[in-house]
Amino acid sequence: MQSALPIAVLISGGGTTLKNLLAKIDAGDLPVAIKLVVASSAKAKGLSYASDAGIPTLVVRERDYETTEAFGDAIFAALRESKIELVVMGGFLKFVPIPPDFANRVVNIHPGLIPAFCGKGYYGLHVHQAVLDYGAKVSGCTVHFVDNQYDHGPIILQRVVEVRDDDTAESLQKRVFEQECEAYPDAIRLFAEGRLRVEKRRVKCRK
Repeated sequence: MQSALPIAVLISGGGTTLKNLLAKIDAGDLPVAIKLVVASSAKAKGLSYASDAGIPTLVVRERDYETTEAFGDAIFAALRESKIELVVMGGFLKFVPIPPDFANRVVNIHPGLIPAFCGKGYYGLHVHQAVLDYGAKVSGCTVHFVDNQYDHGPIILQRVVEVRDDDTAESLQKRVFEQECEAYPDAIRLFAEGRLRVEKRRVKCRK
């Protein structure tokens, strides 16, 4: 039986991604163990999911550090101490530099098809409204490794959602989120099973 990969989840708000991952783990669908939840605010509602599941939590506030680098150092020091193998960004809205020892070991999900409608400022409903304003016919979500640019790291997988003529940003967000709830665990499972290999910007998956 495969041993559970130790992961950490970084959150800033409601923790919907964390809640989804906990449900997948409980159902036996995801071979990982969440060893730490890091929040950028003590008011992050997602902290309650961690507490209910008995998962250690840590609050690291950017404003308590003089530089972005110091902020990131504090987070990754805690991750190393907890022996984390994979870091999952779960609605973490702060930029943190990725240290060399965590290269291709930090993942994020974006509610759009990178490289379209992504980068600084493109999050939540802003992404979906931009898709509608542009008149795009498809949108979706992208799971990618995180590097030191917004929404830029190598793409692991993408799922496509049709944009309907009567869509609002809210209705499109709902359908994209349904895909996110499956795509993110799928990508994390591939990592946990050791099936991903990164070659330059291409992520290849072993069958």
